[in-house]
Parts: sequence; C-alpha cells; structure tokens
Amino acid sequence: MKSILVNLAAGHDVAGEYAVSVAAAFDAHVLGVVFAYVPTIRRSVAHTTQARLIEEQRQASEAAAQAAAARFDAAARRAGASAASHVFTATLPGAPDIFGPLARRFDLALVGQPEPNKVAPEDLIIEAALFDSGRPVIVVPYIHKAPFKLDRVLVAWDGSRTAARALGDAMPFITRAAAVDVVVVTTEPVKSDEIPGADVAEMLARHGVVVELRRIGAAGISVADTILNHAADCAADLIVMGGYGRSRLREFVLGGTTRAMLTSMTTPVLMSH
Repeated sequence: MKSILVNLAAGHDVAGEYAVSVAAAFDAHVLGVVFAYVPTIRRSVAHTTQARLIEEQRQASEAAAQAAAARFDAAARRAGASAASHVFTATLPGAPDIFGPLARRFDLALVGQPEPNKVAPEDLIIEAALFDSGRPVIVVPYIHKAPFKLDRVLVAWDGSRTAARALGDAMPFITRAAAVDVVVVTTEPVKSDEIPGADVAEMLARHGVVVELRRIGAAGISVADTILNHAADCAADLIVMGGYGRSRLREFVLGGTTRAMLTSMTTPVLMSH
C-alpha cells in the first residue's frame, strides 16, 4: 500500500484527512484530487445573463476547489505524510470519467460518502472508483471524524467472487488489524454440518490473523443492516465487502446491499468489484 488517491469534496470533506492518516500509517504517498465543476445554465436564460452567471459560478467553484486542496495540503504537512494535490476542471458527468481511470494507477482510492438527501457528485465518483478502476475503494462516512485505525476489522463474507476480491485487496489492512471478525449473514437455514466461512477464517489464521467467525441470522432485517448492527456492536474500524452491481449497457447500477451500505454506513467501508 504505497500509493493512494483521494477525492476531496470542495464543501464538507471527510475523506481527505482520513486518507492522510492512512498514508501516514503505511508510509505511502497520497494524491488529493478536487474537481472545479463547470456550471450548466438553462437555455431559457438570456445570453448576456447566462455568460455572467457561468463566469461567477466558475470562479466560485474554482475558489472552493483551491481551498479544499489547500486544506488537504495543510493536513498532510501536519501529519508528515508524502502528499500532493491537483485541481481538475470538469463537468459533473465528466468527473467520474477522470477519476475512475486515474484510480487504476493507485493501490487504493478513497471517496467521502455524500450527505443524505443531497444530490452530490460523490455518488457518481464512488461508482466510477468501484466499477471502472479495478482497484479497491474505501468510502468514508460523512459523519466520520476519527483517524485511521485497525483495532478491529469486519469482513462480510458470502463466498462470492466480489467478496473474495475485496478480501484479497484488503489484506494489507487485515494483516495489521488487532482482531478480525468474519461475518456470514444467513437469510435461510443451513445444513447442521455446514459452517459457512470456516474456510476463509482458516485461511486468514494462516496469515497470523486473530480471527473470530460469526454467523448471524438476518432476523427480519436487511443484510446491510445486519452487518452495520454488528459493526456497531463490536466497534469495528473498517468493514470489508464485495461491491455488487450490474451493467445496463455502459452504465453500472449498484446492487441493493451495496447501495444500502453506502446510504446507511457509519464505519469506513472497503469495497472491491
């Protein structure tokens, strides 16, 4: 884990300082990117008024982006972390097309969770990082304030390809964790001689990881809520899970559990697809 990319929100940013603390822990370099969005104006607005409004909004967006980059640079200096920042000018739909391919050149990408009930570019950037980069992404809850730590990691395991991919991508974190919970959420009865997750717990134990295997019934609530409830109960510092989705032509659509996690999360979540 030597190169990290983080998307910096021009407003309420939670990912920047968290990314700096990850970089400091791994002695890694972190690049903070922030987008100055090109405004769009309705055609019904008069031409001269449109030009003035576009310029005013462009300047405001550029100033907010530069301020976000400066805050990130200051946080990196305080932490003694190797870091750089860059401001991109882009349209709202164009930003993910920049961030996703850019993340391919890094070991890890970080993005802040959008605030609830707000339309935010981070939604699109999370999807681009998850589906278009081929790299793991950590999504940081919008309420998160604590620096990076690994007292306990929760691995959500269902035996799928994406869960295995996330587990592999998360090994630099898992092997540093003081304790790891492998959580299997069951939504239907299992055979009495079947112990889901035992094989992956054994694999992690061979890496010297202190593992607890927990099989939890969904008990009438969603899989996402079951995972989040256990994360709160055990004070997990990081959740590891596969990121599910399907392709609709060239557009990716998040799966139900993935979307629910990204909406309700209170703990940083590492996802891979």
